[in-house]
Amino acid sequence: MSLDLSNRVAVVIGGTSGIGRAIALGLAEQGADVVPTGRRENHIEEVCAAVESLGRCTIRVVTDIRERNSVDNLRDKTLAAFGRVDILVNAAGFTFKKPAIQICEEQWSSIFDTNLTGALRACQSFYEPLKTSGRARIINIASLSSFVGFFEVAAYCATKTALLSLTRSLAVEWAQDGIAVNAIAPGIFPTEMTNGIITGTARGQELLLRTPMRRFGNPEELVGAAVLLASDGASFITGQCLAVDGGFLASGVNS
Repeated sequence: MSLDLSNRVAVVIGGTSGIGRAIALGLAEQGADVVPTGRRENHIEEVCAAVESLGRCTIRVVTDIRERNSVDNLRDKTLAAFGRVDILVNAAGFTFKKPAIQICEEQWSSIFDTNLTGALRACQSFYEPLKTSGRARIINIASLSSFVGFFEVAAYCATKTALLSLTRSLAVEWAQDGIAVNAIAPGIFPTEMTNGIITGTARGQELLLRTPMRRFGNPEELVGAAVLLASDGASFITGQCLAVDGGFLASGVNS
């Protein structure tokens, strides 16, 4: 089966930095027209220019995943420009490190609103155009913390565990509509969001020790998994989570 994404339209929410940016450009390299979006206009401009430099088409739309009207506006402008949506990537998210006993309800609700409810908003908003695609793909960005606990990031872990459950539930419910729903669980990737937690820290050293490949990943190393799940090569794959983690989840003792 082909991994070529020509004549497909992809929307990447959270596609203006880090993992989302790498995936947006990777889909464009394989032939898709890509709409990368987020809340920062200058970042949108930079990534959209990169998409265009690859010979693909895009539009520039500022989107706040926390607002239903903003997500619907993204959908409507994408449909007006391209007439279809075939691929939806939910890569928007954030984290914070704090003892669970100190997390206030506002912080808890805020991270759930972005990392989990935001993905649901996008899936609901884009459901109808995806249903008419004939080869629709949703790719959610899960996490190692969808499977294991991490010290003092309980809220983030809870959102990512729930996101994986949502992925499976939507896959079961929407298979009859021709929509495949899968997830990617990245290992440890230094990005704008995680640099302060893992770069040059004891936590980062422990994560390296627990990763059999003994290194962190580069965002571009997620592109292959995303292209596969977006393509005809994944025509019978749904409800799954592909870990791209250097062996982290497979590891017991590394020495």
